[in-house]
Amino acid sequence: MPSVPPFSRSEKVEDYAKQCAPITWAERDIKSADGTAIKLLESRVNVSREKQDQSHKIVLYLQGNASSLPPRLPYLSSILRSLMANDSDEQQYTIIALSYRGYWKSKGRPSQQGIELDVEAALNWLLKQYDTRTKVIVWGQSIGAGAASVGLANLVKHCPGSANRISGLLLETPFVDLRTMLVALYPQKFLPYRYLAPFLLSTWDSKSAIKDIGGVRSGLRTLILEAGDDEIVPSGQGAILETLCKNEGMEVERATVPGALHTETMAKPRGRQHIVEFLKSF
Repeated sequence: MPSVPPFSRSEKVEDYAKQCAPITWAERDIKSADGTAIKLLESRVNVSREKQDQSHKIVLYLQGNASSLPPRLPYLSSILRSLMANDSDEQQYTIIALSYRGYWKSKGRPSQQGIELDVEAALNWLLKQYDTRTKVIVWGQSIGAGAASVGLANLVKHCPGSANRISGLLLETPFVDLRTMLVALYPQKFLPYRYLAPFLLSTWDSKSAIKDIGGVRSGLRTLILEAGDDEIVPSGQGAILETLCKNEGMEVERATVPGALHTETMAKPRGRQHIVEFLKSF
């Protein structure tokens, strides 16, 4: 829902500058494999020369379904400020946020096939932009978690060498796939909704994606972060994904943010703490 809420496509980065300070965000333009023009936002922060020479961690952030990137920037900036707060930490952190096709300033119309191409383009740009010494973590929220797992699975299948540069996977308020979501939301067999699964245009099948990832990157470190009061994703989805990851030999941790609604995990102090600790651990 790229146009929900209204006017979300006309949001401006500068409108959130004060809430993001001292983090600034620069627009980057890339193209997907089908030629669609896509917008990225890259975080910027002034660091010392000594810190520039230290280990650099790059996070590719994939948003949820509704709204656009600018309103999310204060929360992402808060994560970066927390990462920078420890003066003894010699790490440098950068977040690359992807605006899917049809969202915000990106061209085209959203579809799973198209968004998969956008994630592929963002990963390719990131891996070329930053050298092999960097550690790359892919972080997706809600549908973005599906895009993260499917996008990484595609990278594993098509560019296994590049996939080896991915250090971690963060799945925030994820679901197994949209078919499973329908059955979980509407378990009553007399309701018609659960039978619509064969007609879904998008599936975001994290179950199959995790199997593909585990086949090549069995030790990949993964955090599954759930919202304690998630009003959209039914309970139990994160536990299923945790079991799948363990079965594939992935190093997985699952945590729940008490009292958080579906979009509140990053905004809650406990959720922010889980994210920061996970990113710091690489």
